[in-house]
Amino acid sequence: MDGSLMNSVATTVSGLLSAHGAAVPAVAKSYAPGDYSIHFFLQLGIIILTCRIVGWLGQKLLGQPQVVGEMIAGVVLGPSLLGLLWPDAQGALFPKETKNVLYAGSQLGVALYMFIVGLTLRLDHFKAKGPSAAAVSASGVIAPFLIAALITPFLLGVPGLFAPTIGRGSATLFMGACIALTAFPMLARIINERGLSGSALGTLSLTAGAFDDAASWCVLAVVLATFGGGPGVAIVAIGGAILYFAFLLAFGRRLLAPLGRAVEARGEMSHTVLAITLVLFCLSAFFMDAIGIHGIFGGFIIGVFMPRGLFVAEIRRKVEPLAVVMLLPMFFTYSGLNTRMDMVNSGALLLIALGILVASIAAKFGACYLAARAMGEDNRTALGIGALMNSRGLMELIIINIGLQKGIIGPTLFSMLVLMAIVTTVMATPLFELVYGRKARARGELGPVPATQPAPAV
Repeated sequence: MDGSLMNSVATTVSGLLSAHGAAVPAVAKSYAPGDYSIHFFLQLGIIILTCRIVGWLGQKLLGQPQVVGEMIAGVVLGPSLLGLLWPDAQGALFPKETKNVLYAGSQLGVALYMFIVGLTLRLDHFKAKGPSAAAVSASGVIAPFLIAALITPFLLGVPGLFAPTIGRGSATLFMGACIALTAFPMLARIINERGLSGSALGTLSLTAGAFDDAASWCVLAVVLATFGGGPGVAIVAIGGAILYFAFLLAFGRRLLAPLGRAVEARGEMSHTVLAITLVLFCLSAFFMDAIGIHGIFGGFIIGVFMPRGLFVAEIRRKVEPLAVVMLLPMFFTYSGLNTRMDMVNSGALLLIALGILVASIAAKFGACYLAARAMGEDNRTALGIGALMNSRGLMELIIINIGLQKGIIGPTLFSMLVLMAIVTTVMATPLFELVYGRKARARGELGPVPATQPAPAV
């Protein structure tokens, strides 16, 4: 598509929005409620279309899951690509005045996503490969935090990467959490798609990945509670989260069990049970936000304690398609709108970005590989575990978006970490196939990869 055609498209979009009273970048005016809805519906349509197209291309050309393409689509729609090539079109579609509306939708999408992740979390994975998983998990947490402790003092010396008021301890914890993450839902999906479900490698990787994610989220909760809020805010946040989790651990299953029984008795989920479930989800997300943590924690925690069985199947049937196809792409796009690769505009900053990427891969892939070897796994299996554990995926985007929103990091470091998340996620599947999958299939240890990728799922 040539430049003249794109300029025509930008002019048309701007004209349509202006005709309905909505402001475009060249027109300085206040927004009326109707202006937001005009932009919102257009934005949402373009977001869904772009995510589906880029996701499909990622599947067909690169063999990547749909969600990986959607991560990239968010950057495509932001200032790093669309805004660089056709700034008028990008500015008309996503004026800064409408970002708050998009932000609210993106938070609903990612909180619902985490709710479904909590619903589908299989606790039996924690018991199946105890010692080996514990060693891999511990290495996948300790090494990233050691690396973070080494590189954070240097990063703090570069203006604009971290907030000026952040302390070395909080900055180190935040970087450690970012590097230590393994994208547990993405990992589960890759293991399912590659025919590893039930295998020793798959079980070990899932167990270690779940523990690593839990450790990273706990560290992030501490950083959020202590950053800029003083001891009182930290006590309320951390104490409230502990009490809430302890309450659900003691009484959650029992109190929520009637919802599961109602679904089993009816053979499907009624609108009433669905409404009650969504109200509980919203209240849980609200509570975690209100005490100073984040709403996604509330969504995830309440999901963990919801009934299993038909209840989960019905929630996934009724809620997951809307959350994954329509709402979650809003989160990817909101992340993309905050990603400014043009801010990494010097040789020094580019070297820092590459250094963070290399350090993250070395800390996660290298440490998990060495731990697996130390626990007696053969070289090929240990390499496969390292490749799977190195994927950051959506979880990384969630954490760094929280860091940007809370003012912990600046846009430049945010963009560097987006790059790290995308690269480590894209490389996970082909690297796994290179070091483990192809030879395992040739020897008959694994079945063939499905010819068509399954529908988007968490």
